[in-house]
Amino acid sequence: MTGSALRYGWTTGACATASTAAAYTALLTGGFPDPVGIVLPKGHRPEFALAKERLTGGSAMAAIVKDAGDDPDVTHGALVSATVRPADPGAGVVFRAGPGVGTVTKPGLPLPVGEPAINPVPRELIRGVVRQVAAEHGGSGDVVVEISVEDGAELARRTWNPRLGILGGLSILGTTGVVVPYSCSAWIDSIRRGVDVARAAGLEHVAGCTGSTSEKLVDRTYGLAPEAMLDMGDFAGAVLKYLRRHPVPRLTIAGGIGKLAKLADGHLDLHSKRSQVNFALLAGIVRDAGASAEFAESIRGANTALDALTRCQAEGIPLGDLVAARSRDFCLTTLQGAPIDVEVLVIDRAGTLVGHAPFR
Repeated sequence: MTGSALRYGWTTGACATASTAAAYTALLTGGFPDPVGIVLPKGHRPEFALAKERLTGGSAMAAIVKDAGDDPDVTHGALVSATVRPADPGAGVVFRAGPGVGTVTKPGLPLPVGEPAINPVPRELIRGVVRQVAAEHGGSGDVVVEISVEDGAELARRTWNPRLGILGGLSILGTTGVVVPYSCSAWIDSIRRGVDVARAAGLEHVAGCTGSTSEKLVDRTYGLAPEAMLDMGDFAGAVLKYLRRHPVPRLTIAGGIGKLAKLADGHLDLHSKRSQVNFALLAGIVRDAGASAEFAESIRGANTALDALTRCQAEGIPLGDLVAARSRDFCLTTLQGAPIDVEVLVIDRAGTLVGHAPFR
């Protein structure tokens, strides 16, 4: 990119995937590809230079320095490594947390307790490159992959991992493999331009989504024109405040239970560094819905909003609908009487609709 454009970067998941590809190739062939290229979910084909490599009789290690582009990411410049060794026949890919990578110790995350904090998409990417390298070089694909991050335990203290019960280090993250540069002014300006384009096209229904998963749900539900899809991200306030001055008749807000629990609590910036889920509020919501005081107290002690949702689903309490309704009410209050009808869709991590506050 040139001029004032922000430079994209690569996630820890992408770095771990490329490191795995290089290490497994070396384990099978005796040589490390450098640079090593991978294919990411949206078709990006980055190549990574190796910062370290080591080949012994029974294992291979490759490491890459993470480049987060122009994003102020806590892991920018971190050394992400993968050590690959043979596993028992039929084991497939076995994941291990090396130094600097955390382990899940509480429920409510997309991984079971006791698992290395290597998120589902990076796991699939790593499995994919293991299959590819095995096919190219005659391997079985049965390997132990140990991911490490140099100084990851120290870096993790600057994240929400300890509160979420991810102990010992960082999470290996990423859904697309690409780090979109975080810039409040640039992002908010893009939201405003999106509204302008939608209005100029005469559209009467727009959607603000917190991420690609919620955007897919809205697309399946309504099939809106691309110009109707506002890249809201964490900036719910930017969407609502600009629409208040430049209204469009119908607005769909869609996002995960965690983000929208913050919106229900009156937060307009949903980023984890500037707002957190208010579990006391969720406890009060379920108590008002008829839950026992004992159950409400258990929600106050939930690990994540997803954990609270799962507990409520088991008890037949529609927490998703309740959060959606409260979020919609807050959106309407923020719009201050602008001629806009609002609905809210709440999803879980799988993209399943778990809450809905419909248009009025």
